[in-house]
Amino acid sequence: MHFNLIILIYINKNIFRQFLSMKIKVNKLVATFDKYKIDGLLVTSDNNIRYLTGFSSHESWLFISRKGSFYITDSRYYVEAKSNLKQCSVICFKESKYKTVFEIAKKSNAKAIGIDENALTLFEYNNLQKNKQKSVKLIKSTGFVESLRVVKDPLELKCIKEALKIQKKAFVYLRRIIRPGVTEKEVFYKLENYVKNKGAGFSFNPIIASGQNSTCPHAGLTARKINKNDVVLVDFGIDVKGYKSDLTRMFFLGRISNPMKDIFDSVRDAQRSAIEMIKPGISVASIDKQARNCLSKKKLDRYFTHALGHGVGLDIHEAPRLSQKDSTILKEGMVITIEPAVYIPGQFGIRIEDMIYITKNGCEVLSDDIN
Repeated sequence: MHFNLIILIYINKNIFRQFLSMKIKVNKLVATFDKYKIDGLLVTSDNNIRYLTGFSSHESWLFISRKGSFYITDSRYYVEAKSNLKQCSVICFKESKYKTVFEIAKKSNAKAIGIDENALTLFEYNNLQKNKQKSVKLIKSTGFVESLRVVKDPLELKCIKEALKIQKKAFVYLRRIIRPGVTEKEVFYKLENYVKNKGAGFSFNPIIASGQNSTCPHAGLTARKINKNDVVLVDFGIDVKGYKSDLTRMFFLGRISNPMKDIFDSVRDAQRSAIEMIKPGISVASIDKQARNCLSKKKLDRYFTHALGHGVGLDIHEAPRLSQKDSTILKEGMVITIEPAVYIPGQFGIRIEDMIYITKNGCEVLSDDIN
């Protein structure tokens, strides 16, 4: 078979797969329209659009109705969108995307339009209100697409696993370069270069916190030199095709004090205890409570100052939030983090974070082989 023909067949298969994926996802959304009393949905979040279409969206909107889906963009992105989005109509607005939305809505006979208030600026919301016809209503529809995103399909899971493969190598590299006398910023620059050479990027700005800096859960990078017998908390993730990984590991330089070792063991035990509970049908609140109860036995729970974890996907922080205030029930296909921690003011912090995939009967620790 001719080489160019092979490439064409490969591209066509990808386009068909992308088309089918969007069709399934959009049909699921449209199926909820009657329940929420809407007949159109305006998707304005870049990552929600990317999830639905498979196309990396910028400053563009997606309008979904029973009569079809419409990608609304401007001349900067039109040609690229037109060549990549075969599964929906691509509309290039010339004057106003707000007017264009309601022109499409009118043709689609959509008079009740769902909007995600969390993904709109006040300026955008006010302009939508100004441009809509009196007969059209804007209905709060926050979380519609996110409710689909919580369960990952095989292709999404594959991307997350690819990110973790790169991250595993990056941690091996970190163990060579984290040494006394090196600053936190120097570690970051070396890690950044390493990751770029692997053809990847970070999921978020890495946290590299040594000594007392490790007591701040989201410590900023400093010029502090790492000392002998220091503890270094490193939290970062890798981005592959938009999908993220997120792990935290502890590095101990020189002698580990008994209090530090005891607290590390306690945090690790709390994490293991929480992971043992994970399976479909379990509430995230009960898992968070389990980890805190484990730490309370050592009177350390008051030093655990944030939620136990969160969902991960196209966003580094997705639903569900693993907190005692969250009523979410785990489902097969979710990807979450479990990251108990203890931060002793003025001394040091210990956090261990792993990524978990919810299976049919339990869970899989996706990062189990990353030390």
